[in-house]
Amino acid sequence: MEIRQRALDALLLADPQAKAAAALALQRDAGRLALAERAPEGPADPATLPGRPERPELLDHTQVARRSPASLPGRAALLHAVAHIELNAINLALDAVWRFDGMPAQYYLDWVRVAAEEAQHFCLLRAHLQSMGYDYGDFPAHQGLWTMCERTAHDVTARMALVPRTLEARGLDAAPPMQNKLRHVGTPDALAAVAILDVILRDEVGHVAIGNRWYRWLCELQGLEPVAHYRMLTRLHQAPAPKPPLNLPARRLAGFTEEELQALP
Repeated sequence: MEIRQRALDALLLADPQAKAAAALALQRDAGRLALAERAPEGPADPATLPGRPERPELLDHTQVARRSPASLPGRAALLHAVAHIELNAINLALDAVWRFDGMPAQYYLDWVRVAAEEAQHFCLLRAHLQSMGYDYGDFPAHQGLWTMCERTAHDVTARMALVPRTLEARGLDAAPPMQNKLRHVGTPDALAAVAILDVILRDEVGHVAIGNRWYRWLCELQGLEPVAHYRMLTRLHQAPAPKPPLNLPARRLAGFTEEELQALP
C-alpha cells in the first residue's frame, strides 16, 4: 500500500474517530510504505470528498450562532467549533498528501505528520467535550475550510499559500484571546480547555511553518516573488483576511518574514 493511497482512503472515511485513527496509523506506518509518483485516482464524484459524518449539521458560517463561554453549553459550543476545525484540518492535510504530484518525498511526509497531529487535537477536544456531557456533532458547524481546499485543488502553490499560511495562521491569532476568555471563566473544564489549546497552538506553529517552507520552495522553483504572488492568490481565490489582533510572536516562529507581516491587512 502506498502513502498517498492510504491518505485518500482515510480522507474518504465518514466516521470522525475512524478518520483520526487512520491518520495516526498512517504516520506510524509511513516509514515502511511506498510513495507513489502519481496521485491515486480520486472518486468519480468529487462531491464525495471528504467523507463526512451525518452530524454535525453544516450551515453557512453566518448562520452558526456564537455563544458566551460563561455558561457550560457556551463553552461546549466553543470547543465544538474548534474540534470541527481540527477534523477539517485532518482532511486538509490528507488531501495535500494524495492530490499533488511531483513534490519531494519530504513534502508528503510533512503533511502525513500534520494529519496525525490534527487527529491528536481532535481526539483531545472530543474527549474533553464528552467529559462535559457533550459530543462532536451536538452543535451546528460550517464548512468554510474545505471550500478553500476546493478552490486550490489544481494548484499546490495556492494550496500552500492559502490553507496553512492563511487559514491555519488565523488560528494562531485566535487561540490567545480564546484562552483568555476561558481563563476568566476559571472553572475546571475551562482551564482544562486552556491546556488543550496550548498543545494545539504549539503544534499549529509547526504546521504553518511547513506551509511557509513549501510555499517558498514552490515560489523559488517557479521564479515567483513570494509576497507579490501571495497577494495575487488571496485576491484570485477570495481568501479571508486575518482578524486582529495578530499573534506576531507565533507568526514569526512559524516563519513569516517582517516584510510578509507588514504586508498583511
